[in-house]
Amino acid sequence: MPGDDYKVVINDEDQYSIWSAGRPVPAGWRAEGFTGDRNACLDYIDRMWTDMRPRSLREAMQEPERAG
Repeated sequence: MPGDDYKVVINDEDQYSIWSAGRPVPAGWRAEGFTGDRNACLDYIDRMWTDMRPRSLREAMQEPERAG
């Protein structure tokens, strides 16, 4: 809702989301360090989350490069 504060959260796969600042962060997620209104948090995520692939996929795709 307008005027509500949110925090940016991130999981072990480097996927971002927003979470109500007044609620505990859900299991499997951690606070990323940015807090603001909904739009500010979404703008922050747009700037930071440039590769939408989960971390495990990015790492798996790099394995052939490392082996070669």
